[in-house]
Amino acid sequence: MTGRLNSAQPYALGLFRIVVGLLFTCHGAASLFGVLGRQSVETGAWPNWYAAVIELVGGGLVLLGLATRAAAFVSSGAMAYAYFKVHQPQALWPIQNSGEGAAMYCWSMFLLVFTGSGAFGLDRLLARRSSERDERPREQAPVAA
Repeated sequence: MTGRLNSAQPYALGLFRIVVGLLFTCHGAASLFGVLGRQSVETGAWPNWYAAVIELVGGGLVLLGLATRAAAFVSSGAMAYAYFKVHQPQALWPIQNSGEGAAMYCWSMFLLVFTGSGAFGLDRLLARRSSERDERPREQAPVAA
């Protein structure tokens, strides 16, 4: 059983990345554009507008699996900032200060920093193409005497 689960790990990780990236992107889009039942934040307002941009761009990159580790690192930091500066001063526990979302996104993105994109990511596709290009034998030019 463990062998089967281990062999499915890249696919489960890829699906996890896609879902987290999609939800994070939706959160940013809702804040920036006032869609999905949310009010839009004022352009340039600190820190809400900047957090929404990070959510939209970082979530989109994570969703696609493109520059996953870097996007997840920045996104995780933004959510840590959101938790400790916005939520934690209100109360100690996330359930009390409405910071569960920020905490979960922070740790989910932090996990992706270490695991990478998993299956279905553009990172893997680009890496595979690059390695195939490097492995092709190059034609040798004849040596003239």
